Amino acid sequence: MDMLALLVAFAIQNPAIDMRGYLAVASEAAAYRESHRVSEEDFIRMSEEPGTIVLDARSREKYDLLHIRGAVNLSFPDITIDSLRELIPDRNTRILIYCNNNFLNAPGAFPSKLPAASLNLSTFIALYTYGYRNVYELAPLIDILTSKLRFDHN
Repeated sequence: MDMLALLVAFAIQNPAIDMRGYLAVASEAAAYRESHRVSEEDFIRMSEEPGTIVLDARSREKYDLLHIRGAVNLSFPDITIDSLRELIPDRNTRILIYCNNNFLNAPGAFPSKLPAASLNLSTFIALYTYGYRNVYELAPLIDILTSKLRFDHN
């Protein structure tokens, strides 16, 4: 990087955006996530236990097309300090997450993303960053036509 580029980069720092912090937390969350991925059967069992929230972070449009029965929608761009405090005030609440890349045969409601851009990854990291540690991710890729999960639409 030449001197001018370095000066420009330094001059436009934004204290409200922290790439180094994000990468550090993402690395920590990735290691933590490995023990928090669950099977379809465990996801169903856990979702039926009191005090558990199934969180769908897809867009409201996709959620309205089809979502896991009982899931609440908080679109990823709307995950903020205030929205989490309102929806899930207790950081110890068990949260189950799923995304587009968990399902086959419903491309309108669950369009595929690139694996490295999967919404589960960004949602898990965001929740971890906000201090939520009781988060579990639906792990498998499931054919919606043979899934044991129950779905609803609005």
